[in-house]
Amino acid sequence: MSELSVNHLLGIKHLNAEDIQLILDTATQFKEVINRPIKKVPTLRDITIANLFFENSTRTRLSFELAEKRLSADVINFSAASSSVKKGETLIDTVNNILAMKVDMVVMRHPNPGAGEFLAQHVDASIVNAGDGAHEHPTQALLDAFSIREALGTLEGIKVAIIGDIVHSRVALSNVLLLKKMGAEVMVCGPTTLVPKHMHTLGVRVEHNLQTAIEWCDVANMLRVQHERQDINHFPSIAEYRAQYGLTMDHLDALDKPIVIMHPGPINRGVEITSEVADSEHSVILDQVQNGVAVRMAVLYLLAEKRKLKNSK
Repeated sequence: MSELSVNHLLGIKHLNAEDIQLILDTATQFKEVINRPIKKVPTLRDITIANLFFENSTRTRLSFELAEKRLSADVINFSAASSSVKKGETLIDTVNNILAMKVDMVVMRHPNPGAGEFLAQHVDASIVNAGDGAHEHPTQALLDAFSIREALGTLEGIKVAIIGDIVHSRVALSNVLLLKKMGAEVMVCGPTTLVPKHMHTLGVRVEHNLQTAIEWCDVANMLRVQHERQDINHFPSIAEYRAQYGLTMDHLDALDKPIVIMHPGPINRGVEITSEVADSEHSVILDQVQNGVAVRMAVLYLLAEKRKLKNSK
């Protein structure tokens, strides 16, 4: 398979296993490119990409921007905080104005679930979902999968525990969907108040004890508590959360095997993970950052190729 089955990257739910494999394999080639002395390739020289961020996200925005520039695309950065959206302009008006500038692709982060799908139905551009509410964050799941495959050689049969604030996390849902499609086993772990009641219907194990989870898994993906998405307190205090779900070197030293530690960032050091663990040899957190650029390059390249084929017919 040399092309994606989709015209947009709206969520992992729309991808099949072949799509995921193609993106990961393409990202492997781009990772070689970004480690060369000359890191730029002319692949998207005639493509204009607009980054629309209706929510703040420094890391994801910079990662996409770097990926776009490495591919030689023309880049427009748009921040809703300083835009006409504050004056009441609708999403569709904003995007149509940007498309009037002949934009080929839109990378969008939006607080409302399904915003990317709405956009894809109304505008003639390839849409990449960079996170929609607490729904999906497909490129984060892809870079996490890439990082697991790089560390362990495969995704098939790997046991992955996703630990922390599951209910508010778009990363968790995208990871569960992707890992299940690629043959991994998945467990979610956290306080009962932070694990959705429907999780078992996705074919994952549910656990509320941190030590049990890390004894079971090959990979622990630690999520931060998303206070900004919470309208009520889901646990008594940060100190109590840390005591029950904060990963320390003592936890890792008690295991009879090494496990891979991941985190989508930003890290609340000393809450869900100690600095000692985050900076240890078990951690691939900095690899995830570098892999994010390669994976996003792969996604942009493959969608641009798909668009080219579609427009040539």
